[in-house]
Amino acid sequence: MSLGPAGASLNPDQAENFEDMEKQFAVKAVQHMTTYWAILEKMKGSQLRLTKMDDEIYEHFKSDFPEFDPTETIDEDKMKSKEGKERWRNFMMTYEKKIDDYNFGTMLRSNPKYEYGEKETIFAMRMQFYAIEILRNRQGLNDWIYEQAHA
Repeated sequence: MSLGPAGASLNPDQAENFEDMEKQFAVKAVQHMTTYWAILEKMKGSQLRLTKMDDEIYEHFKSDFPEFDPTETIDEDKMKSKEGKERWRNFMMTYEKKIDDYNFGTMLRSNPKYEYGEKETIFAMRMQFYAIEILRNRQGLNDWIYEQAHA
């Protein structure tokens, strides 16, 4: 879909129903979030593979973001700053032709110690989700979800 050149006026007679598109996006994002949570309740994150490329994503993420501490709350302002966006864009573009929906929006917990919630959830791209959740899973930071579900 194209909206035309930046700054061009949008003709409402020719525009698609953006409200419906937003609703469809929201439904997909919530489905992804609830599916992932349900999986973590059924299987320890430390035993889970999110993609066929988990090992490569894990190594690449650790190499490109060595300062990232998966136990801490994500600094959303830093992540979405001009520099942060550029770093993430460079990281994500590696997977453009390798991971389906690599740049699709999804929900990400800002801290692995908490469930999804209004204050604990941020909007992120699918590759950001994969990179961060693979790292969290490898370090066993999501195993508590399984243990809580089976207590």
